[in-house]
Amino acid sequence: MREFRVPGLILTGSGSSLGIGRILRMRGVRHAFVVSDWFILATAGARAVLAAIADAGVQVTTHDRVTGEPTMEMVERAHRDCATAGADAVIGLGGGSAMDVAKAVAILMAHDGPLTRFEGAEKVPGGRVPLACIATTAGTGSEVTRFVIVTDEARDRKMLISSWEAMPDIAVADPDLTRDVPSRPMVAAGIDALTHAIESYVSRRSQPMTDPLALSAITRLSRALPRVLANPRDDEARAEMSVGALEAGIAFSNASVALVHGMARPLGAYFGVPHGMANAVLLPAVCEFSRRDATDRYARIGTAMGVGDGSGDGRDTVTAIADLCRSVGVPTLSDLGVARDAYDLVLGAMASDAIASGSPANNPRIATEAEIVDLYRAVWA
Repeated sequence: MREFRVPGLILTGSGSSLGIGRILRMRGVRHAFVVSDWFILATAGARAVLAAIADAGVQVTTHDRVTGEPTMEMVERAHRDCATAGADAVIGLGGGSAMDVAKAVAILMAHDGPLTRFEGAEKVPGGRVPLACIATTAGTGSEVTRFVIVTDEARDRKMLISSWEAMPDIAVADPDLTRDVPSRPMVAAGIDALTHAIESYVSRRSQPMTDPLALSAITRLSRALPRVLANPRDDEARAEMSVGALEAGIAFSNASVALVHGMARPLGAYFGVPHGMANAVLLPAVCEFSRRDATDRYARIGTAMGVGDGSGDGRDTVTAIADLCRSVGVPTLSDLGVARDAYDLVLGAMASDAIASGSPANNPRIATEAEIVDLYRAVWA
């Protein structure tokens, strides 16, 4: 048996974020705590969203202290501010980091912490305060997922919370809000979303409800990302990316991710590599490793990307993925500031952490710890 769940309300399209205030007010929300970062809150798009919420009669308290990928300290600080404000709803406005912090705060507003209590699968008791997530990047899909990823500084590891209680009540994917994203974060977000789509499609937990969404997302994202980078004013491509990232988010929330994500988390925990970039660095090599045990699925991924007729062994697909990553400027680990000597010292620990995350167990080809170490070595070149 497979479960398939999505937020109760999903808003898409240009200007859709401006309707969130009216919807919250209709649902009885009086005071919204908005989790974001200072850069996003300074943009015209975010200011318009906040004004629309206030105009609908909902009091707004903003929190702009999300800097980089979420940590326990960030979550605890945001939770304290939300409790002090007396808000009765939480809004995540931003990329995956802001939305993950917002999810964590919504949980902690209803349940005693610490957040580590909820690590793992379905550890969150029922109920939380109302939660809306408004994406300002076309990448993480966090606005429609049941996942929260927070770095636990005490253990130097990325903690994964997987719970349907973390899925937002309202999700918003408004392409207008992505216009202020610089090119490098846009690349990271786009390849992150593509990785979600690919991994959910080849996952051992894929299902008939997720497969069409994953393939549609692959088509949209692989074609639209180069267009947006070439012409940031290409609103049609920007809208395609927004919907593609949302489709990919729904797909992987219900089918899960696999080896790429399992290996990406330690790169973030040990070296601070942003999650989307870690996925982008790993994606071609892991696809090449995996394709022999899912050749039909990788061949169909190629067809979705405009390569082949779906009858091959997936080699062309891997080449197309590598070419796309290269064409949009995915950096090397060295470019990202990862020192090779420090990297070599923790290869075994990273491989062990990757397996412990659980995601590699969904991969079509199950990797041993030694094989994961070899893959980490291969992506350095």
